[in-house]
Parts: sequence; C-alpha cells; structure tokens
Amino acid sequence: MPQTPSPNLRQDGRHFLFLVGSTREPGHLGNTEWLARQAAAALPEGTRQTWQPLARLQLPTFVDRRHTSGSYAPPTGDMAILLEATLAATDIVFVAPVYWYGLPAPLKTYIDHWSAWMRTPGVAFKEAMAQKTLRLVTTSGDRAKAQPMIDSVRLCAQFLGMADGGVLWGKGGPPNAVLADAEATAHAATFLEATGA
Repeated sequence: MPQTPSPNLRQDGRHFLFLVGSTREPGHLGNTEWLARQAAAALPEGTRQTWQPLARLQLPTFVDRRHTSGSYAPPTGDMAILLEATLAATDIVFVAPVYWYGLPAPLKTYIDHWSAWMRTPGVAFKEAMAQKTLRLVTTSGDRAKAQPMIDSVRLCAQFLGMADGGVLWGKGGPPNAVLADAEATAHAATFLEATGA
C-alpha cells in the first residue's frame, strides 16, 4: 500500500506520487530511485509525498476491451489503490530505470490500465489527469539509450493534456554510479520545483 504522507502538510496542496518502476530485490536502492529521492529531499518541508514501488503490487495484465464491450468495471485490489493514488496526486513522477530502451514492466502495466480507467463509468480520468504534471526520473549508461522511453512518457502526457514536468536523467549503470554525476545531483535539487509547462 502507498506510504503514509507526512502529517505536516503544506498549504499549497501539492501532492507528489512517486511510482517506482524498478524490479530490483527489496532493500537494494538503485541509481534511479536514489536520484529521485535526492529530488524529493529538496522539496519544501511538509510537501506531501507518496512512494509506491510497483513491483510489490499485484498488477493484472491489461485486457483490451476498447473495441468490444468498450467499458470497464471499477478496479479492485491493488489497481484500485493505484487509481485512487493517481487521482489524489497533483504531480506524478515516474521513477524508471531504462530496461531494454523502454519502461520497466510494472510501470508499463500501470500505464496500460490508463486505457481502462478512461472507460470506467463514474471516473473522469482523462479530465483529472489534464490537471496534473507528469515527470520522469531515469538513469542509464548513455542518455541516448533513454531517449525512446523519454519520448514515450512525453507522448503519454501530451495525450492526456498533462503538464510536462520534464526529465531528470543521471548516468547510471553499475550500483551507485549516479553518485558521481554531479550535474544530475545539482539538477535534482530544483527538478520538482516548477509546476510544469
């Protein structure tokens, strides 16, 4: 379940949902999550944060009914938790290392379910998402190898009319490699400040 947010909430109402896509074994902090946590630590005190490691949830495969029944029942279980967390957030941050030039499977599965949520009666999903900012934090050995994933995330934001909060990229690869990337660390300190373009 999502972590409990800080009790000292700021009055500006911003709520950051960090969706961690890594499939690392529990207890091993990867380069991407380390970089995302640096960015989160720079947020003003009391800013609401929810961190959700997607690999720890039961995420069913998306069944495409768009051209058959055309609608979906409200989600249950962990998918219901994710929908609620998504709608509650003002800012969504994908924390996604590059896996084979694309998104990690748990995060891709989560995004696939957006197609269901757009067709769930009583859920104004697309309208709600248009009020949010989407960001990506990622690492890879070479930035060019992250570009297909970066483009994919930007197109998802564009489709839903979300504000584009940009990308925070760091040089990853071996464990702790990003710690040596001073430029990424400096960028992390301001990455979450803006509300998006």
